[in-house]
Amino acid sequence: MFTILCPGAFDYLLNKTGNMFLRYRPEDVCSVIDPENAGQTAQDVLGYGGEIPIVSTFLEARDYIPNALVIGSAPPGGFINEEYRKEIISAIKYGCDIYNGMHQFLNDDPELSALARKNSITIKDFRCPPNPPHFSKGSWKKRKVKVLLIVGTDCDTGKMTTAWEITERLKKRGKNVRFLGTGQTGIMLSGSGVPIDAVVADFMVGEIEYVIDSFGDEVDLVIIEGQGSLTNMYYAGVTLGLMHGAMPDYMVMTDEPGRDLDVFDDPIASIGEVMDLHLSLMKHFKSSKFLGINLLTLKMPENLAIEKIKKIEEQYNLPATDLIRFGDGELINSIEKELS
Repeated sequence: MFTILCPGAFDYLLNKTGNMFLRYRPEDVCSVIDPENAGQTAQDVLGYGGEIPIVSTFLEARDYIPNALVIGSAPPGGFINEEYRKEIISAIKYGCDIYNGMHQFLNDDPELSALARKNSITIKDFRCPPNPPHFSKGSWKKRKVKVLLIVGTDCDTGKMTTAWEITERLKKRGKNVRFLGTGQTGIMLSGSGVPIDAVVADFMVGEIEYVIDSFGDEVDLVIIEGQGSLTNMYYAGVTLGLMHGAMPDYMVMTDEPGRDLDVFDDPIASIGEVMDLHLSLMKHFKSSKFLGINLLTLKMPENLAIEKIKKIEEQYNLPATDLIRFGDGELINSIEKELS
C-alpha cells in the first residue's frame, strides 16, 4: 500500500503523479500526506479517490500501514525540499520503499542511501535514463507500426491521462495498442518507458525510436505520452525531441479551456497556433495529422464545458471531448477509423 507525499501540492495539477494512483489504482493507496488538507479525503479535494484519508505527516500515515511512499508532486526543477526530506527519512526508518520521480536521484544522496541500506528498503528513482544510451537509426523511415503522439498547448493539460485513456479504450475495442510512458507518472503506471526529460539531448530521438521498434510491427498503434509544449519556453526542447523520436503519424491535442497564462505565467498560445506549429515542424519529415482534441474541463461548470467542447469542434473541424468527464465523444471513433 502506498502513501502519497505531496505537502502543499495536493490539487488537480501539482500532484499529478500521486493523482494518477488515486485515479487508476485507488485500491493501492492508503493515505495522502498534505498538512494543508489534513482531515479531508481525496474525494473532498479532487472529486475522486474515495475515502482515502489526508494526514499531516508520515507519523500519522503509519496508522494506515503503508509499505511504500510515493512522491506525488513534480515541482519545476524536480528537487525535494527539507519538508519532503524529513518525511522521506521517517518513511525509510519505518520500512517503506520510496518511489521517486524527481530529477534528484535519491540513491545518490549519501544520507538517504545509507539509511535505505540500514533499513533494507529500496529507493526507486524512476527518472534514471537508459544505460547504455541509444542513438537514432532513422528506423521511422521504414516503420510499419502507426504512432499517435499526445501533445498540448502547455504543461499539465492532461497529456498522460489522455494517452492512458485512449490506450485503455482502444484495448476494450479489441485493438492491439501499446502505451509508451515518457515521464515518471506514465512510467510508474505502465511499469516501463523513457524518462525523456532526463535523457541527454543527443539521445532523445534514439531512445523513443528504440522503444517503438521493440514493440514490433504487429501492433495496431503505439500511443505516446507527450511532455511539455512547443510554446512553453522551459520545456519546448523536450517536446521537440520527443516529437522527432516519435515521428507520429497522428496527434491528439490537449488543452485546458480558460487558461490564459501558461504554468510560468507567459501568455498561452491557442489550440490552432500550436497545431499549426506541430504540423509545420513535421512536414519536412513525413505527413502527420490531428485526429482530435481532449480538454481538461474540471474547473468549468458542466453546461459551459459542453458548450466549449461544441465550439472547439466547430472551430477546428475535429472531434473534441473531455474523456474523463464526458466519455469518448467521437474522438475514439476517429482514432479507431485510422486503424481499419
